[in-house]
Amino acid sequence: MPETTGTARAHPGVPVRRLTRWALMHGVVRAAGARAARRGDLHATFMNDDRYRADPFPYYEQVRARGRLVQGSLASITASYDVCQDVLRSDDFRVGPDEDFLPGPLGRIVAWARDPASLGPIDPPSMLAVNPPEHTKYRRLVSKVFTPKAVEGLRTRTQEIADDLLDRMAGRDPVDLVQSYATLLPVAVISEVLGVPAEDHATVLRFGHEGAPALDVGLTYRDYRRVDAAIHGFQAWLGNHLEHLRRNPGDNLLSRLVQLEDEGQRLNDAELRATAGLLLAAGFETTVNLLGSATVMLLECPDQLAVLREDPSLWPNAVEEALRLEGPVQLTGRFADRDTEVAGQRLRKGSLVITYLGGANRDPGVFADPTRFLVRRKNARDHLTFSAGRHICVGAALARLEGEIGLRSLFDRYPDLALAGPGRRRTTRVLRGWEQLPVRTRALQQA
Repeated sequence: MPETTGTARAHPGVPVRRLTRWALMHGVVRAAGARAARRGDLHATFMNDDRYRADPFPYYEQVRARGRLVQGSLASITASYDVCQDVLRSDDFRVGPDEDFLPGPLGRIVAWARDPASLGPIDPPSMLAVNPPEHTKYRRLVSKVFTPKAVEGLRTRTQEIADDLLDRMAGRDPVDLVQSYATLLPVAVISEVLGVPAEDHATVLRFGHEGAPALDVGLTYRDYRRVDAAIHGFQAWLGNHLEHLRRNPGDNLLSRLVQLEDEGQRLNDAELRATAGLLLAAGFETTVNLLGSATVMLLECPDQLAVLREDPSLWPNAVEEALRLEGPVQLTGRFADRDTEVAGQRLRKGSLVITYLGGANRDPGVFADPTRFLVRRKNARDHLTFSAGRHICVGAALARLEGEIGLRSLFDRYPDLALAGPGRRRTTRVLRGWEQLPVRTRALQQA
């Protein structure tokens, strides 16, 4: 892949390549999924039944009832905690598929269709889409600037941002918690981490929101074009931002990543754009969903909120419990890198396994009374929301910090907080959260 500087340049023949890429990544999947759903394939039914977008949990229980690993025509699926954990940690599996893993002709078509100006979160060289040794290199470099000490150093600034946003919400009842707080807090934090000026926050938000469906498969061509346009715009903006940081490095982690050398190796431009883009998008998407979902759960479970008010030291564990019960990321997939065995069943090289993280987090064999929200749950942190193994989320510590500060500050500042309407959930299958969440910050006046 040729390197570029500044704004990424569009690939010649983009419309044809875009149509080809949609056909490979989404069109074929849609057609195959529709046929498989008619034959009763569980995963295909999940993909095609819109009821599961709002509430996937009954489906996970169907999967669990069928067995620890359920083989289907499209993929093997699991909602069992131990199987999900084993697959995610196993060296027998890899992310993908990529052109090196696919059969020769198909691999060449995938490589030809890829547009370097429109690299999404599941396109190489994103860390979500590459395997060792590339993944090892990227993660090592990112970990050098995304250290626990650096994340903890953001605590004071995160608190300041949260306090300012909460002050702005005063007197605006009803207010959309997602647009006024849950979105703005993590965007402001990750933007400061990556040196994004305040005037560009709205741009990052728009691209992130419009590009999020890129994590799903089976998009219509119309939806895919909209997502692709957002990713293309984001990559163009990101290229200019990185070029600015090269000329004017600041006191932020992305400037350090731009300048960092590791045994003589730097990230090239495509690698840097993919890594920075993933950190920026993932740095707020997970936390937006966490803050919205946790707020709803706490308002619907006043007894648990009362526990937190009596013992504020439980807020970090409450965040873990929210991540377990309503995980911002509901599923992920792995491909068998060789013939292997999972849960006593043989899988051939190339077989796809879908791990339902949202189902594993409610496995009654691991979590007692798994559908209840319990802020004192002793093993809440054992959830798989951040994945496991080599691809465990590099930004998990930041999401936890923002969740703790964001939620505690919200309920301290507005002790009478209440839902003011039904809200609207996001429509993606991979990401779970709220797109709109109306709340009141003050108690209603009694007549």
